[in-house]
Amino acid sequence: MMGLMAREETRTTTRTTPRTTAHPAVGGAAAHGAGQPGGAGGASPRAWTMRLLVVGIVLSALNLRPAITSLGALLEEVRNGLGMSGSVAGLLTSVPPLCFAVFGVMAPRLARRFGAGAVVCAGMAAIATGLLLRPYTGSTAGFLAGSALALMGIAVSNVLMPVIVKHWFPDRVGSMTGLYSMALALGTALAAAVTVPLTDALGGNWQSGLTVWAALAVAAVLPWLPFVRGRATAPGAADAGSAPGGAGAATGGGSAPDGAASVRDGLGPGREADRGDGGDAQAVAAAEPAREAAPPLRITRSRTAWALAVFFGLQATAAYITMGWMAQIFRDAGVPAGTAGLLLAVTMVMGVPLAFVIPRLATRLPHQGPIALALGVCGLAGYAGLYLAPAAGAWAWAVLLGIANCAFPLALTMVGMRARTGPGVAQLSAFAQSTGYLISIPGPLLVGVLYQHSGGWGLPIALMSALMIPQMVVGVLAGRDRTVEDEASRRAAAAGR
Repeated sequence: MMGLMAREETRTTTRTTPRTTAHPAVGGAAAHGAGQPGGAGGASPRAWTMRLLVVGIVLSALNLRPAITSLGALLEEVRNGLGMSGSVAGLLTSVPPLCFAVFGVMAPRLARRFGAGAVVCAGMAAIATGLLLRPYTGSTAGFLAGSALALMGIAVSNVLMPVIVKHWFPDRVGSMTGLYSMALALGTALAAAVTVPLTDALGGNWQSGLTVWAALAVAAVLPWLPFVRGRATAPGAADAGSAPGGAGAATGGGSAPDGAASVRDGLGPGREADRGDGGDAQAVAAAEPAREAAPPLRITRSRTAWALAVFFGLQATAAYITMGWMAQIFRDAGVPAGTAGLLLAVTMVMGVPLAFVIPRLATRLPHQGPIALALGVCGLAGYAGLYLAPAAGAWAWAVLLGIANCAFPLALTMVGMRARTGPGVAQLSAFAQSTGYLISIPGPLLVGVLYQHSGGWGLPIALMSALMIPQMVVGVLAGRDRTVEDEASRRAAAAGR
């Protein structure tokens, strides 16, 4: 896998070559060693830093869904243990996207102040704390508060993962996005599959079955500790003051002012970079007039940003409906409960290999719309199968819907590709994810209402199929080869005329 990551992305490299010539490829940055604490042999500290960062990204991604899927596996036990009403339990399916929308929008501001690495580290700590506390609060309100704390950590990490990938791996956006998307899918499937067996092994206590996932979050805190105080700098940062365009190389951004601004804005290791070696400080100082003169990026005026936000929201709607209701659809069709759970696990597992393949393919294409269309067709076929023959072709429908759910890594990849600079990626990621998760909130609830009032799955499946059509349309619009910065510049120029 590491060998695959080492290969250059044809599409991404083509777009970032002018911005990365000031530094060598990730993992072999010997030229940066002189600017690093620790010394003369720059290659070893740099290689160690990059490997540690990859470990941190993978462990963080593994923690972005177990808080949700582990609860789904034990929801009945949690309801009985806390005396939770059915309506409150139903609302739990909409709490994750609500928290992602509310807390995700805070991520860029926190990253500017403390650094993205520090915020992700704190996010993993929040996940661990929330998972440790929520099973033992003894009340529904306390359980919701602990869940909200864990989901807050997930929300900020969700938003900042594309930012960190763009900043540290500007020429490997596809490979790295695929890697952490694959880890995210693996964590999702793992929690769904093993939470019940783990609970049984721990004596059948649901509190222990939920708490065990806090250990994974604690492990994810450790790799980020060196990045909290800026003890590591992104590729190109050390020579930003001396190499032309070096500051821009730090993020894969366009010009030196953009790159210096991204270091200053904390998209890498935080504001400590401003107080590091003289090169960084000089680059930021030299860029300050240009940075002040540059107009702010008005992300809400970008059609591409809106298309990506709606695409993100619709794919999230489909994903949460699948996680919340697909097993019930199979059970109502006569599939045994154990088999229905296994079918759901198959759907989740499909994201593991495809989440690595799809981003790499996306970065090689000038337009990602065809991928969005192909995933949508798989989704429509899966829904048609659920309606016509849910039990007879259950395994085929599970596979098709698992493929359709891989719109998530495609959306994350397009976030990194639709912005040129680190700050642009941060704004676009926060906007697309926060807006998208708001869009996804009503979906699972509406499916439940339709199911309850119609007494069957015909109307809910019709709704799911209908939502797939606009998802395909906005996927094509979001996949066009353009950036939000360029759109903002054109609109500003048009307004000036």
